[in-house]
Amino acid sequence: MHTRPGAPAALPARRRKRLALALFTALTTTVLGGVAVTANAAVPTPAPGWSLVWSDDFDGAAGTLPSSANWIIDLGTSYPGGPPNWGTGEIQTYTNSTANLSHDGAGNLRITPLRDSGGGWTSARIETVRTDFKPPAGGVLAIEGRLQVPNVTGAPAAGYWPAFWALGSPYRGNYQNWPSVGEFDVMENVNGINSVWGVLHCGFAPGGPCDEFNGIGASRTCPGATCQSAFHTYRFEWDASVSPQELRWYVDGEQYHTVTQTRVGEPAWSQMTSHDGYFLLLNVAMGGAFPNGVAGGTTPTAATVPGRPMLVDYVAVYSRGAGTAPPTTAPPTTPPPGEARDAYATIEAESFDGQYGVQVEDATEGGENIGYLRNGDWARYDNVEFGATAPRDFVARVASGAGSGVSGLVEVRLDSPTSPPIGSFAIGSTGGWQSWRSVPGNVAGPTGRHTVYLTFTSGQPNDFVNVNWFTFRR
Repeated sequence: MHTRPGAPAALPARRRKRLALALFTALTTTVLGGVAVTANAAVPTPAPGWSLVWSDDFDGAAGTLPSSANWIIDLGTSYPGGPPNWGTGEIQTYTNSTANLSHDGAGNLRITPLRDSGGGWTSARIETVRTDFKPPAGGVLAIEGRLQVPNVTGAPAAGYWPAFWALGSPYRGNYQNWPSVGEFDVMENVNGINSVWGVLHCGFAPGGPCDEFNGIGASRTCPGATCQSAFHTYRFEWDASVSPQELRWYVDGEQYHTVTQTRVGEPAWSQMTSHDGYFLLLNVAMGGAFPNGVAGGTTPTAATVPGRPMLVDYVAVYSRGAGTAPPTTAPPTTPPPGEARDAYATIEAESFDGQYGVQVEDATEGGENIGYLRNGDWARYDNVEFGATAPRDFVARVASGAGSGVSGLVEVRLDSPTSPPIGSFAIGSTGGWQSWRSVPGNVAGPTGRHTVYLTFTSGQPNDFVNVNWFTFRR
């Protein structure tokens, strides 16, 4: 992990919202009238027009861990090399102990926070092995879970933070590209409040189109019985069958939050939708920015009681609509339609039409740059017009704070990120991630209109370059 002057060190998953406490003074933890609730329900048969993509019904024997074919169990207080305390300030240690994580033998998964004799907290967090959940082309994806958040309210609930959520696949193994990869919080709950929060995180932090570190969120009370006293069904839909596309949040079939593609805008929408898909997570954290902000002080407290589990009946992913999800790196076979870009004018790096592994941040020279670039990342620029006379070279405005011995190539490729490069230059440290210089590289004469890819190649796994803009010269 590197620190860039004027930018967050490692933009972690689930940095929490700065929430106005006035919002929560109006919320109640009073138990509402009881309703009939089935403790264990089968994964619902898909509604007409929908297909079941993946599910787990958690029907394992009592005291057993969830299926390793479906789930990865996170351990400790961070990903290896990732931000400490999972980037949120939460205080517990995640374990694979069946005291924290196990089937209950009645069709549910239990995630149970515990406190040891020394006052330390443990809990559990799991994430799906699959990382490719996204809508089919022109279709809809639904992520759904039926669960009961820990049944504790008032002072004994201070610091409880159960969540059901999804992260963009490029985060796995990188841990520095949040929030650009996207995060869908299907269900969050804190401090035993009878409310569900649904939130989108995207773009860059702080600020950006998703107002990070807040995210674009909404909340409501659980229908009928409280969130704590009963099972409820939480659902998120990504609808790519409409234009502009929509993201929608539901509890027990009642929609309470919508975010449109237009609201997010470009390049943030493409950043979070053009990669291979998402993986799902379930966890119960203790303490951290969100529950602390709601409580107006540090949580958990001496009054917080351990041992109240989140119960998960099932998790399912559904899809609707024909077609298959478009491959992330699918190259156009003909120049795409659209307004031409002048190859000989300045092309702002953040104006890409597609990307893999790219994050946008503020540049000290003004505007924005793309950053956190490492081996295998790329950015795509459609409809670049070279005309009848080929350029002699290209110039890119770059900066690097890479460590000693870390360097790589900035390459230009045409029409596919895997085609042979037509030009490149090597770059190592320039003295800082915002220490800019213009570096030229020769190119082998394209003419006409092309899709241009900037690709980044290195023999090391580290980030090695930022790019502010580039252009071609005759």
